[in-house]
Amino acid sequence: MSFRLRVLWLVILVAVSATAATAWLTLRQASQQINDSATTDRAQLDQVVGRLRTYSSQHGTWEGVPDLVQDLRTQTGQRIHLVADTGDVIVDTDTQENRTARPLGTMVGFVDPRPVLNLAALPAEPAGREKGVVVAINAYRTGVLFAACLTRESVPVVASTTSTGVPQFDADLGAADGRGRRGVDEIVDGCRDAAAEPGRDRAAGAARVQVCGTSTEEPVDSCLARAFTNEISDVAPVPARVYLGARGDPASVLTAGPLLAAAVGVAAVAVIGTALLSRRVLRPIDTLTAAAQRLGRGDLTGRVPVRGNDELAELARSFNRMADSLQRGEERQRRLVADVAHELRTPLANLRGYLEALSDGVITPDQDLFASLHEEAVLQQRIVDDLQDLALAEAGNLAYHRVTVDLAELLETCRTAHHARAESAGVSLRVAAEPVAVHADPDRLRQVVGNLVTNALRATAAGGSVRLVASRTETQAIVQVVDTGSGIATDALPHVFDRFWRADAARGRRTGGSGLGLAIARQIVTDHQGTIRVASEVGVGTTFTITLPRAD
Repeated sequence: MSFRLRVLWLVILVAVSATAATAWLTLRQASQQINDSATTDRAQLDQVVGRLRTYSSQHGTWEGVPDLVQDLRTQTGQRIHLVADTGDVIVDTDTQENRTARPLGTMVGFVDPRPVLNLAALPAEPAGREKGVVVAINAYRTGVLFAACLTRESVPVVASTTSTGVPQFDADLGAADGRGRRGVDEIVDGCRDAAAEPGRDRAAGAARVQVCGTSTEEPVDSCLARAFTNEISDVAPVPARVYLGARGDPASVLTAGPLLAAAVGVAAVAVIGTALLSRRVLRPIDTLTAAAQRLGRGDLTGRVPVRGNDELAELARSFNRMADSLQRGEERQRRLVADVAHELRTPLANLRGYLEALSDGVITPDQDLFASLHEEAVLQQRIVDDLQDLALAEAGNLAYHRVTVDLAELLETCRTAHHARAESAGVSLRVAAEPVAVHADPDRLRQVVGNLVTNALRATAAGGSVRLVASRTETQAIVQVVDTGSGIATDALPHVFDRFWRADAARGRRTGGSGLGLAIARQIVTDHQGTIRVASEVGVGTTFTITLPRAD
């Protein structure tokens, strides 16, 4: 996978992970807090309802309940609104706090302070059950009035539940305030007298209970329970509804902890992913930087390892190719300097030696000596000229004057130029060419072919032959120089176009040439968009093949 795609996929992964993690944790946290809030609200409502029911059942009145409600408000932090079934508001914390009453909340509980008569604790026979209900009614009416009176007088009340479910009320004298025992006793006695309900027609209640024994439309127990509730309703605290909270209150704020943890987790994923990506990117770049610095200091041997097939790997390959090219160029330059020094050292030493001998009178100057020295100077001049041509050709500055050239005519011209030398060497020089035109510089092509013919004549013994062949294909023109000379060893073939290379290292300068002709020939052919190849077999001969684009 390419580096660009890896970066893209990493960014997508981080973005998707961040979005998914944030969405999941937010949804989970919101759901959890909604559930927790609902559970908490229900628990608070149950707590408030239970405390209010206990208070009203114990005190027999709603008087004094605002203090309890205010305490519950402090504990729960909720707005509490208590309203009787008749519609009368018993207490509202908004009103207590002198603020505008807000819309009621949605959490609603029902508080019924009236006791539920346990009919199972009454006698089984009808007369006994009826009497038990009447006794329970009278006992509760008296007790609840007594408890209400004590509450109004700020005397603590103690309520205990009997087997019938009807509470018994009494004063908690031990918890009374500092008014003294006598004063409390007077209050208690006064409340007992007030609870006696003078003038009430107790027989009316008993009559209503007795009706249940004669009714056939309703079960007796249900009728008795209803009669009990009806007979105490006018003295018992009225049932009430309690509303918790207020509409428009701010919603629960999401806890920041899990969200911060999610953010930290996503950031950690991003950091780890970036670190891994940076390591994958920066490590090869560091390696390339170090190799480039070594290259700048002149160390051309350094290479970078190539891993994978992405852009960084391609960059490493390009760097290695560049380093290889620079190293090869440096080595060629060093070989060139060494070769030039080697090629010029011996003949220049000879020239210097002869000139010093002439100057010292050691040898006598004559015509043959001057001719030999002149020939040696001309040879060195030719080497320098060849080096200049090669340098210009490799730099792309060698001038060409291109025209349409018939290769058959060009080969015939070359044969004529080398005919005398071939005859003197006893070598047959022939041309076998068909007309084929190319767009080229004729002088430079004659230079190439002449160099090949010269080398062929040097390598071919008397009685051998050298053939110049021209042929064509649909798109190419082909020139071949074929000799029957000594040939070139297989391991030497890759070096025939190198500078100053000779097939026979022991061959003298006069027979071996400068060693630059083939290098120049290859560059000229390359500049003509052609190729030059060599095939040879030791003892059989050598064939040089030049391929050029056709002009027709």
